[in-house]
Parts: sequence; structure tokens; C-alpha cells
Amino acid sequence: MRDMGKAEVEFPEPPFAIDDVVAHLRRVREGWRDARSKRGDYGAVGFPSRHALGRIIDVLAAALFPLRLGPAEVTAANEDIFVAASLQSALPLLAAQVRMELHYSYPQDCNATVDAEVNRIVTALAARLPEIRRLLDSDVEAAFDGDPAARCVDEVLLCYPFVTAVLHHRVAHELYKLGAPLVARILAEIAHSRTGIDIHPGATIGERFFIDHGTGVVIGQTAIIGKRVRIYQAVTLGARSFSTDEEGRLVKDEARHPIIEDDVTIYAGATILGRVTIGRCSVIGGNVWLTRSVPPGSRVRQTQASVTVEAGDPCD
Repeated sequence: MRDMGKAEVEFPEPPFAIDDVVAHLRRVREGWRDARSKRGDYGAVGFPSRHALGRIIDVLAAALFPLRLGPAEVTAANEDIFVAASLQSALPLLAAQVRMELHYSYPQDCNATVDAEVNRIVTALAARLPEIRRLLDSDVEAAFDGDPAARCVDEVLLCYPFVTAVLHHRVAHELYKLGAPLVARILAEIAHSRTGIDIHPGATIGERFFIDHGTGVVIGQTAIIGKRVRIYQAVTLGARSFSTDEEGRLVKDEARHPIIEDDVTIYAGATILGRVTIGRCSVIGGNVWLTRSVPPGSRVRQTQASVTVEAGDPCD
């Protein structure tokens, strides 16, 4: 019987010139990098890794919730050991990712300054982890209290996509404030790809935050969300317009997204644009398009569309 595993297979030469394509790609890359280096943009070496940061945030999530997001062998008796090992693993890896970002912010001969900044950022994030856990507890409790379909808080923690999104966000937001905005943005985009919920790490979100269902939610960079806010799927908290400088370039970091005060509910499909304020205890109805501020206690509804229903024989 013929041994197919040892058969030699000859592949024909490709009908195109690979070497020419590789050379042309190199020239395009070098031109792009040269132009960006003159502008001070990120360059060609030591770029933070989305894949590595995805693993790091998963380890940090397990450290925050060891009995629920950690491995099966973690118990109440050994969870402190597991948390310590997880942090000892994740934080140095995170420091390496932050270091790659900061190398583009300092001259090449400032390694000591970069190392000091990396240490400051990662140490400060580690110190904030207990507060991040407290905030996440409040978010999970808000979901359980506000969703009749939730049978227990563990179901919320394990099954609800908003928990993944807000866990990523609360870690990313701290890194964003501490001075690692690129690493923070990568963490936010990992959450976006995993959940369909897009929260910029610059957005400020208060405690007991709940996104029900969640798919299609967009929260912009300068949005400010108060306490006990509930948002449903397909809600957008976006910008209405963008300012430009004298040379026509967009002004960065300008406050351009909504302020949502405490105890506001925003129903599915609502779009709120611009630096407007939604007063406390307001309710924004589904599919509302809103570009102005509303006072506390407002009820904002979409005008009822005319719907015609014609009943007939379903077999006709």
C-alpha cells in the first residue's frame, strides 16, 4: 500500500513576482514611517500588542473575580494565592506594553524616565484595582436589580456582555487617565470586538451603571455618565460636530459628547449628540434623536408613528 504520508508534492512556481511585491511593500512601509516620524506619530518598532493585551485583561479579570472568572481549581481557601500569582504575572506584562507606548513620547536617551513613568502607571493601576472591583460589584448589582430575567448576580457576571465591556472600560479608563491612552484604547477595542459595545476609555462612568442587552451601544470619549444610569441596546452618546484649528485639522480632546446626570434611563435606539446635558431622573424614549439639553425629570418621547394593520385570512 502506498505511503501517502511520505509522498513528495511539487508545487508549481507562482505566476507572479513575489520578490517584486515584497520590495514594493517595503518601500511603501518606509515612506509611511518616514512621514509619520516627522509628525511625531507612532513608528515602526515596539508597538503594543492587541493579542498580548487581550491575555493580560483576561488575567486581570480573573484576579478581580477569582471564584467566577478564574480557573475551576480556585477555591475560597486558595484564592488569595491565585490573585497574587495572577497579578505577579499580568502586571509585568502590562508594564512591557505601556513601556512600548511611552517610548514614542520620550527621546531615545530617556530610558530611565520611561521606566519611572511605567512604574508609576502600573503601580497606580494596581492600587486602584480594589476600587475597580467595588465599582464592578455595583454595576453587577444594578443589572440584577434592574433586569427581571436575571436569576442571580453570578448569572449577570458570567453571562451579560455589558459586564465584559464595563470591566475592560474601568481598567482602560484608569490607564487612560494615568498616561497610557494607546494601551487603554486597545483594551477598549478588545471589548468592542467581544461584545459589540463601544466605550471610549476617556468616557467617565459612575457607579451602578447598567447596559441592558448592549449590542450597538456607542459612548464617546468625552461623555460623562453619572450614577445609577441605565442604557439599552443601540444607544449612541456621540458628537454633533467637530471643531478645527486654523489649518483645518480636528481639535483633539474637545468636550463634544453628552453629560448624563444621575438616575437617567435611555431606551433602545436613542441618539444623543453634542455637549448637551440630560438632567437627573430623566427618561429618554426609544429611537429619540436629541441634540439639546433637557432639564431634570424630563420625559422625552418619539412622536407616535402611524401604523396600519390589515387583518385577513392567513391562508388567503
